Amino acid sequence: MAEEGLTRKLAAIFYADVAGYSRLTGADEEGTHKTLSANLDAISNLIEGHGGRVLHYAGDAVLAEFASVVVAVNCAVEVQRDLAARNQSLADDRKVQFRIGVNLGDVIVDRDELYGDGVNVAARLESLAEPGGICVSRKVLGEVRDKLEVGYESLGEQSVKNIERPIPVYRVMLAPEAAGRIIGERPRVGAARVRRGLMAAAAVALLAVVGGVAVWWPRSPDVEPVSIERMAFPLPDKPSIAVLPFDNLSGDPGQAYFSDGITENIITTLSQVSNLFVIARNSTFVYKGKPVKVQQVAAELGVRFVLEGSVQKDGDKVRISAQLIDALSGNHLWAQHYDRELVDLFAVQDEITEHIVTALQIKLTAGEQIRVHRQHTRSLEAWNLLAEGVEHFYRRNKTDNARARQFFNDAIGADPDYALAYAVLAWTHWSDAQNGWSDHPELSFERAASLAEKARALDEELPDVYALQGAIYLYQGRHDAAVASGEKAVALNPNHANNTALLALFLHSAGRPTEGIRNLKRAMRLSPYYPAWYLEELGFAYLDANQPEDALAAMAKFLEREPSGTHATHARIGQALAYDALGRDDAAQAVVIEAVNADSAISITRFNRDSPISNSEAWESRLAVLRRLGLPD
Repeated sequence: MAEEGLTRKLAAIFYADVAGYSRLTGADEEGTHKTLSANLDAISNLIEGHGGRVLHYAGDAVLAEFASVVVAVNCAVEVQRDLAARNQSLADDRKVQFRIGVNLGDVIVDRDELYGDGVNVAARLESLAEPGGICVSRKVLGEVRDKLEVGYESLGEQSVKNIERPIPVYRVMLAPEAAGRIIGERPRVGAARVRRGLMAAAAVALLAVVGGVAVWWPRSPDVEPVSIERMAFPLPDKPSIAVLPFDNLSGDPGQAYFSDGITENIITTLSQVSNLFVIARNSTFVYKGKPVKVQQVAAELGVRFVLEGSVQKDGDKVRISAQLIDALSGNHLWAQHYDRELVDLFAVQDEITEHIVTALQIKLTAGEQIRVHRQHTRSLEAWNLLAEGVEHFYRRNKTDNARARQFFNDAIGADPDYALAYAVLAWTHWSDAQNGWSDHPELSFERAASLAEKARALDEELPDVYALQGAIYLYQGRHDAAVASGEKAVALNPNHANNTALLALFLHSAGRPTEGIRNLKRAMRLSPYYPAWYLEELGFAYLDANQPEDALAAMAKFLEREPSGTHATHARIGQALAYDALGRDDAAQAVVIEAVNADSAISITRFNRDSPISNSEAWESRLAVLRRLGLPD
């Protein structure tokens, strides 16, 4: 029976979303926006031309409804063919491609919006489609199979997030020669026979283990394999893995920090294994809350293995599910469900890490064994407070930085020996000083240094402490000490992208720009969706390595992402110096004028104050060039 006050109806739901949007915007934000806007207009026109109704745009996604499922699929086909024609003139890395899912289902109508599983299934179908492709449910196939000039390929029953039962999924084949064909459908057999077969298979495939259930799949691929040719980057010469943000299934969005904290702990622990290549947190968290496919993640980040999972916290109990997938074969290597008391949380995280290392046949050194199994705190309250503080810290603004500091102080109150809490607390003071959020930056730096020393006294093997101390040494002009600290941080955590980028900055500032460039490129590989500041630092490192053309390219990419602010001003100054090195005086002077117009406070004095470079003779020569180009003292 329908709930009182709610209207239900059967509708054909069309859901489209851009494939690889974050990667595209990272490479060319303005160009991607223009192409995407044109494509969204084209999709909207085709939907309306087929009698459909666009319900809303959600960022880079389109949700629409049709009265006829045949018309909905026909519209989807025309959309993909139109977009393919539009993409023909674009380079492969600039093509804006959509995935489309079409479902026929019962929906709730509320204030001209549609809700319910009918909509959710359409979104999940979209996530299973290839870029430029369409996926439909079995209900849709039953209505359209003989009515359109396309073919269909069964992808089997797919288990998707937040949908209780597996969905039989079909890929629409758009090639003319595929018209009328249906590939992969199995002949129907008696339901009792199917059940007996499944029960027999389950009896063989199910392996019970203490504290959870591990499931092994000695069968055909669970997900569509990704080819190495589709990888955005060459695969590393060691096992490579991306850990996706674990889904928060607690029913309370405010508990997201808890599942994020578990994800980050796993990433941090795996990152300390030298025989693994681990993608950084800020790149995997790009996919948070998005219905992405494993093969998409693997291809865009250039890794072979993907870990995904979910967390459900209920009072003093927690349920954690995790599965490790080999994207090249499409097979699950390992999957497990844990139903534990909350006090067992740290043990569960250790078990997940152990299973991954075992599944990938990684040998740990003696030091790595100690670090991987080291617990920073035994206080669940302290860990919980730190995880909530980290959620604020990553928002990178003055208000949230102050809020994060409160949580970190409370974590120390709960566990006065919590070294990691002292380290991240120190970073909040450093951020205040570095970003101009402090009225007394000198005091903020001093506070950061004092807390870093406290953290190191509690734990001499904490990588974040050495990275922070390196940043403090750099501020003090102690370049060799900064490099030594940066190298220690990377040795302790060879997969930490930001620490690797900081080491690059320290090396460059110490007069070793070529080594800085090499480390920056490694940081960018560890975090394909890297922060913009990597590009600014890369540009200046290229400049000091006498590679002005490369410097111009890096600065241009940085300014696409950050066209205003202090760092944008610095990047324009860098462009002027690069143009001067190439003998292009007019261009150099024009960029200096542009920098001054954008930031009237910029001057030789301020630019000199902000520079960490140690080679004073070369730096004075550079300042003389800027005076000649018209930058005021």
